Formats: sequence, structure tokens, C-alpha cells
Amino acid sequence: MHTHDIDEDLVAAAAEVARTRCRGDNHTVAAAARATDGRIVTGVNAYHFTGGPCAELVVVGTAAAQGAYDLETIVAVGDRDRGVISPCGRCRQALLDYFPGLEVIVSTPDGLRAVPVADLLPYTYVWADHQLDTPS
Repeated sequence: MHTHDIDEDLVAAAAEVARTRCRGDNHTVAAAARATDGRIVTGVNAYHFTGGPCAELVVVGTAAAQGAYDLETIVAVGDRDRGVISPCGRCRQALLDYFPGLEVIVSTPDGLRAVPVADLLPYTYVWADHQLDTPS
């Protein structure tokens, strides 16, 4: 697994949103992403028994609404001091499909690591032709 430097400001932004905006059972995870222009976009999940969107997917939509169409790094942080959490399988696939060069900050036994989203999905399903050009 390839690893890169951690965007500490991004982790702090997600943690702040988790601390201040995640309340109750409807919003339990915050996410933050850095766009290629340097902006940080944040969002929270919208839990619902029908499968409401995860925080990472809310960030993808929010970024697009703000004109940030290219994200370079994303991280999710759980409420109640759960810290950095890895994206679920659905989010991993969606993030790879939207941003094949994206780095994802995950928690490992050795601490936080920024890894290419493709490393989180070995032998992934290829949904879009641009994924075939993703560096390995």
C-alpha cells in the first residue's frame, strides 16, 4: 500500500465538524476534502434506514455545488471522539469512480496514512473508462 504525507489541516477540519455538527443518530460522521485549488469542503452523513448518504458522498455533492470538481484528498471522522474512520465499500467505489487519483486518509495500527483510493479497492470493478488510466 502506497502512503503519503497527512494533510493535518484536513483532519482537523473534519474533526471540528464532527465535534460541533454531529449530534444524535442522524449525523454521526463528518468528512472533509481538499480540492485541487486548496479549498476545504466539509459535510456530514444523513443517516436514514433507507440508506442515506455517507459523509464522503455528501462532500462530493457539496464540492460540486461550490464549483470544486476535482478533489485531491478526503478524510472522514466519527462523532464522540471516534477519530478517523475508513470509508465504507460503497464510498470507496464512488470515490474511485469520481476521482481516480484521490488520496484517502485512513487510520492504521501504525497511525494515520494517506493512501490512493485505488489501494482501498484491489481488483475493483471498472465502471468508467477513465479508471483504466489510473496509475498503480
